[in-house]
Amino acid sequence: MARDLRFTRNIGIMAHIDAGKTTTSERILFYTGKTHKIGETHEGTATMDWMAQEQERGITITSAATTAFWHYKDATYQINIIDTPGHVDFTVEVERSLRVLDGAVATFCAVGGVEPQSETVWRQADKYNVPRIGYVNKMDRTGADFLAVCAQVKERLGATALPIVLPIGAEDKFVGLIDLIYNRAIIYHEEKKNELVNYTYEEIPENMKAEAEKWRNTLIEEVAAQDDALMEKFFDDPNSITADELVAGVRKATMAMAIVPMLCGSSFKNKGVQILLDSIMAFLPSPIDIGAVVGTDPRNNEEVKREPSEADPFCSLAFKIATDPFVGRLAFIRVYSGKLDAGSYVHNSRSDKKERISRLYQMHANKQNPIEYVSAGDICACVGFKDVRTGDTLCDEKAPIVLESMTFPETVIGLAVEPKTQKDLDKLGVGLSKLAEEDPTFTVKTDEDSGQTIISGMGELHLEIIVDRLKREFGVEINQGAPQVNYKEALKSSVQHREVFKKQTGGRGKFADIIFELGPADDKEFSGLQFVDEVKGGNIPKEFIPSVQKGFENAMANGALAGYKLDSMKVRLIDGSFHPVDSDQLSFEIAARNGFRNAALKANPVIMEPIMSVEVVTPEESMGDIIGDLNKRRGQIAGMEQKGNARAVKAKVPLSEMFGYVTVLRTISSGRATSTMEFSHFDEVPANLAKEIIEKSSGRRRGVDE
Repeated sequence: MARDLRFTRNIGIMAHIDAGKTTTSERILFYTGKTHKIGETHEGTATMDWMAQEQERGITITSAATTAFWHYKDATYQINIIDTPGHVDFTVEVERSLRVLDGAVATFCAVGGVEPQSETVWRQADKYNVPRIGYVNKMDRTGADFLAVCAQVKERLGATALPIVLPIGAEDKFVGLIDLIYNRAIIYHEEKKNELVNYTYEEIPENMKAEAEKWRNTLIEEVAAQDDALMEKFFDDPNSITADELVAGVRKATMAMAIVPMLCGSSFKNKGVQILLDSIMAFLPSPIDIGAVVGTDPRNNEEVKREPSEADPFCSLAFKIATDPFVGRLAFIRVYSGKLDAGSYVHNSRSDKKERISRLYQMHANKQNPIEYVSAGDICACVGFKDVRTGDTLCDEKAPIVLESMTFPETVIGLAVEPKTQKDLDKLGVGLSKLAEEDPTFTVKTDEDSGQTIISGMGELHLEIIVDRLKREFGVEINQGAPQVNYKEALKSSVQHREVFKKQTGGRGKFADIIFELGPADDKEFSGLQFVDEVKGGNIPKEFIPSVQKGFENAMANGALAGYKLDSMKVRLIDGSFHPVDSDQLSFEIAARNGFRNAALKANPVIMEPIMSVEVVTPEESMGDIIGDLNKRRGQIAGMEQKGNARAVKAKVPLSEMFGYVTVLRTISSGRATSTMEFSHFDEVPANLAKEIIEKSSGRRRGVDE
């Protein structure tokens, strides 16, 4: 019998680092009966942080999936939960999780409020239209302020943050919640903290009745504005709206992304998690609410839909590849329609090949529970495939479909690595290729000039973890160079150029002649080669035009100034000529490559560097020194604001100036300031520094050992 998908929730828990996502996930597992002992992040015993590096550092590095069950209003719901990292270096884990989830819980720290990474994950959820509820954690901490965080969500994230609970007390006096929908108090009892029900429903305390009524009216008014039937009742008599009607109204407005219901609690102190679970069931959508998934039919490029039902043909998206020491390569898939049995075949739309799925698993962090089949609405892991990558659509061979894939940010920092012993060379190659397959924001390339292996990632911590994993998982000890910034090149002006390629050998020669204009792309946001063919009268035969385009595309990988990649450029192919015997496709490709090298130097080329958004939270007395230090690092101060009793300084600073910043910041502020950094954009390098970079690069290309 097919499962009723109305009682399925696919949700993610997302937040800035240290807001308490994993602690909240652990409590969810405990209260849903999935675990019988609460694991703690600070003790390294959290179920969802299973990697050795996660347990040592107390941070989440890889997203972990699990399935639990929760009883709400006479029904048992299945919840597939993904706990995502909060550190900006592992943002890809959030990106690919949100791509396949139906709803999210945005967790905020009651003291820190909306932090830089909170904004990043919020934008990612906006990109994939994921409805969410807000959970303000750490209400037991000094300086906790629930309503201030709700105001920040409104102000900084532009969302209608609507409290559906109010805290009773705060800091060490946080004892419970007022449930604004059901108009009652929930009081938590310390002595029952390890019991599944550690609270009682009571009357709202006398001193909070007026405030509760004010916020309940605000809630009713906002929700009624989204629903005509409720609006009528609201004008007649606001008190005639029942709690069930209010729940339905909040659910409808949440799924339309018109409001964000805000809850609060202290996961560490076991307060507020059960009402959060109830709210996930009540307000976040099921696969049925999300409706059909839209893709294209690769046979005719027409739009096709798949309904969330077992009756439709099988269709799923592989959103993550992982390597397990015992079962091998795992592909995490989200099933949108149909049913798949273990041991059967699927069609990979990217490779156009059949893949056998030998076994299916329901995941619980790093443990696999074998299952016989999966169906619409499920998230699971499969093994046995030969070639599946992140973003591949796996579907029924008779009804192929291609779902929209995922885009990943560019790497910003590189590191030269080599094995300490020559015998580890092969092991290093295997380890790097497996890690690159798992993580689309980690790339490996060989520097053509120096022959070094360069690994690139999203930040220093990202590469540190990669190096650590190489040592632990693949047994490879490596030597590493200093971190290198991933620069790019760009053209600032357009130039016209003629390139003639002639080569005479004993037999048939080589000949190609092209006249083209080279310059920046018309649209600043454009990525790749903008190629315009303006050749008239067959001066260059049609079959050679794609070779010219290919030559320019390949040339973009190595800029003319210092050998760095170009992100975009425009080429207008104006005219040219050919030889009836000596011209061929390769001749025109070589002519385009040579033409790029010769013309690019005249098109005002510049070096571009990654600029980071930096936020430093510091006590008032260290602020002057911190701003002075950021200015020395070519930083541009973007703003300052009060954050509790500290100040938050926001700045845009080049990545090349930020290596080792954490240590310097600790010294300046006597260890009291904290900083966060994420990639913002690429910008032109000042001329004096560009000269140094070019000299360094040409020294490297000549084989000079720096």
